[in-house]
Amino acid sequence: MVSIDEVARLAGVSTATVSRALSGRGRVSDATKARVEAAADTLGYVVSAPASSLASGRTRNIGVLVPFLQRWFFSTVLAGTAAELMRHGYDITLYSVTEDLPLRRSVFETLLRRQRVDAVIAVSIALGDDEIDRLLALDMPVLAIGGPDPRLTTLSVDDVAVARLATEHLLGLGHRTIAHIGASPEFDLDFHIPTQRRQGFEQALTAAGVAVRPTLFEPADFTIEGGFRAAKQLLGRPGGRPTAIFAASDEMAIGAIMAARELGYRVPADLSIVGVDGHELGGFFRLTTVDQFPARQGERAAQAILALLDAAGAQPEQLPFELVVRGTTARLTEV
Repeated sequence: MVSIDEVARLAGVSTATVSRALSGRGRVSDATKARVEAAADTLGYVVSAPASSLASGRTRNIGVLVPFLQRWFFSTVLAGTAAELMRHGYDITLYSVTEDLPLRRSVFETLLRRQRVDAVIAVSIALGDDEIDRLLALDMPVLAIGGPDPRLTTLSVDDVAVARLATEHLLGLGHRTIAHIGASPEFDLDFHIPTQRRQGFEQALTAAGVAVRPTLFEPADFTIEGGFRAAKQLLGRPGGRPTAIFAASDEMAIGAIMAARELGYRVPADLSIVGVDGHELGGFFRLTTVDQFPARQGERAAQAILALLDAAGAQPEQLPFELVVRGTTARLTEV
């Protein structure tokens, strides 16, 4: 096994300089850093994680708390976080924080207290006061995505504004009978994002002088299948079908497109559909959406947690979003 002494001899520097250059901690000139990295690459030297941890007091590992591992949005945020942290020599450890109370309690009472991580990122999880107390007691940086949370540094998206933007797009196209596919209570656990999107939808209607009709709301589970079933309910309901649908996620919007096609409706000639997220399938379905750039959210979270680790500080931040108009929305024609 190649030792740090061999790297130092080949680079013509001290072992302390090698350590600083490869760990990213301490001052080393760009030229020296490049020479050390070249020597390490030539010799095939890899920093020993246990040795580095003992020397620095850091594990170079970030704990990431997520409510769902299998959902596209969370996996995309995680991909952005992991890629950015890897660029800085950090690993991640995932903790699935579900509504299973004993398992959830074990994350905060046992797993995180083992001191195997240097910092924690919580992704779209509404943390209880006791859970925040336990995180803060770890005496390490903690960052939340999806807040805001007054006790934690948070990166958040204004979901009310996101929904207003999507709904105002449909209103601007002349639609007045607009349905909303949102979420049932069991899918509204973390930061009440579905509730906030429904609020933004209703605020936009009210501001435009359009009555909010409960019959034009249908809950689903943020999946393509759920959106398909919800759209079928809305389009088959007596009393006149909607001319447009705002779905609280792109996956549900894609399900609505498929339901409309199965029922013989043309999108967007007969029915306009808009979603939220910026899903990778959006381009394929030509879906109009409000992109909230989840991969960039993950990258930004990684940058912010590294800033907190380096004592550079990080401020609460509103994350960007943008209306992307494609082929599933069009101006209302006579129905």
